[in-house]
Amino acid sequence: MTLLLERRTLLRAGALGAAGLGLAGLFPAWARSGSAGLAPTLPTLSGDDIRLKVAGTAFTVGGRTGRAVTLNGVLPAPLIRLREGQNVRLHVENALDADTSIHWHGLLVPFEMDGVPGISFPGIKPHSTFTYEFPVRQSGTYWYHSHSGLQEQQGHYGPIVIDPAGDDPVAYDREHVIVLSDWTFLHPHRLITRLKQEGGFFNRQKHTLAGMLAGGPEEAMSAAERAEWGKMRMDPTDIADVTAATYTYLVNGHGPAENWTGLFRPGERVRLRIINAAAMTIFNLRIPGLAMTVVSADGQDVRPVTVDEFQIGNAETYDVIVQPTEDRAFTLVAESIDRSGMARATLAPRLGMAAPVPPLRSRPTLSMKDMGMGGMDHGAMDHGAMGHGAAPTMDHGAMNMRDKSKVPGVKVGVGVDAIAMAPVDRTGDPGLGLEDVGHKVLTYRDLMALTPNTDTRAPTRTVEVHLTGNMERFMWSMDGEKLSDGAEPIRFERDERVRVVLINDTMMTHPIHLHGHFFEVVNGHTGSHPRKHTVNVQPGGTLSFDLTADAPGDWAFHCHLLLHMHAGMVRVVTIRPLDGETA
Repeated sequence: MTLLLERRTLLRAGALGAAGLGLAGLFPAWARSGSAGLAPTLPTLSGDDIRLKVAGTAFTVGGRTGRAVTLNGVLPAPLIRLREGQNVRLHVENALDADTSIHWHGLLVPFEMDGVPGISFPGIKPHSTFTYEFPVRQSGTYWYHSHSGLQEQQGHYGPIVIDPAGDDPVAYDREHVIVLSDWTFLHPHRLITRLKQEGGFFNRQKHTLAGMLAGGPEEAMSAAERAEWGKMRMDPTDIADVTAATYTYLVNGHGPAENWTGLFRPGERVRLRIINAAAMTIFNLRIPGLAMTVVSADGQDVRPVTVDEFQIGNAETYDVIVQPTEDRAFTLVAESIDRSGMARATLAPRLGMAAPVPPLRSRPTLSMKDMGMGGMDHGAMDHGAMGHGAAPTMDHGAMNMRDKSKVPGVKVGVGVDAIAMAPVDRTGDPGLGLEDVGHKVLTYRDLMALTPNTDTRAPTRTVEVHLTGNMERFMWSMDGEKLSDGAEPIRFERDERVRVVLINDTMMTHPIHLHGHFFEVVNGHTGSHPRKHTVNVQPGGTLSFDLTADAPGDWAFHCHLLLHMHAGMVRVVTIRPLDGETA
């Protein structure tokens, strides 16, 4: 097995780590910005002492140049390559005029090293240096990013690969790290302002009369259904807050026209380490003509499962094996969840090759299941009367879609526009728009841990967390409360075994991330539940996970749609006692 990390790349990485040099001029043009001369490897840092410099630099893509927040002058930031069992020191110099931070996403670190200002440390002040130091306790594919302001949207993110201390259970001949992201030339504060002014500002795919007449998705919806959506003042195409109306979707910092290319020799087993580092975009990823065998989810090994496509939420990672046998190119397609645009790359035997790029598929639309009515017999009850009438109609206007007054623990008001009436477990669903694509799409129920779960205790209690919001006003929360408004922490006893039930009361998919832990997604494979740190909770659906609260400290728990977190969908998880404290 070879990793095909060129010797000169490793030497360069060691020199940068030792000397702390990270100026853009040290890297070739393809690494600095979008350009035609592409290469398949990312600039790499390794060793026990690594130096990173956060600064504002120019970034060019699609013929335009904007201002980015980068590390060592590149976007994405350098690949950090570590080995399980080592101790690492990461010296982060902040050359910005604003505070910054780095969160090591998915890494099991002491909470003081987790990198969340206001929760686990004070942040890195302008023109100062902070040193993160921790033991590397795991292996797999992870990433790192800012947790300060909206810097993540501006380019402050990069990949992490941790090689196992022993043999890797996955056999492969070559690997490529694939960092998916979204780039806009608008300042992220402008994104929020426009979304506050009009929730669907960037949605250019709304239902129209012209679309119905032209045979678009509107045609499949009856006049009565369209009227019901109108009564609820909701839009069945409101799937992504920020779309290709402003975004360029990137692969390793390159736009679709630049065709980032990863090389292979026919017959090789190629490991693709795929990271969704986008601020606001969930992707549906496929490689037409090439099956993918999923071997890892969020850095944790899973039993191999072969699929044609999968949905990857913000901050999730998947490792897949592909084995192209033909001497030809293949297109890697990462369509945005609303299908307004795509990231595109190529796998090929030689640079300069390309394969056909499929057109964007028809946009998906939301259904009654996405409203949280998946567990209801829609044809047998009058929803306006909550089941007390005989009429088989759905009087959504009379009930304001869902009754918000009867859910304990959820604070309602202008920030919560609805509560799911009959949410259902959607771990068996492939994701919005992927139900009838005609090929195998990964679901969470397909995932099984490669090795048995280590904590077999039954949970001693259940904690429900509602994902709440008002889409029209772009207000987001958990249990109807925002951290900035004084929401109480979610408290766990140290080493407590808890079942957490996430209930999505909104009509958007939310990727939810818990810092400092892995948890077991409850998907029916008792004893082999997959271990993850981030999960997509589908609209109107539920997802449960079992948590062993074995990491004392204060940890962020939030939606990884950056603007949702910024707007309030974040809480603190507190686990006590700390080391040295008595219970």
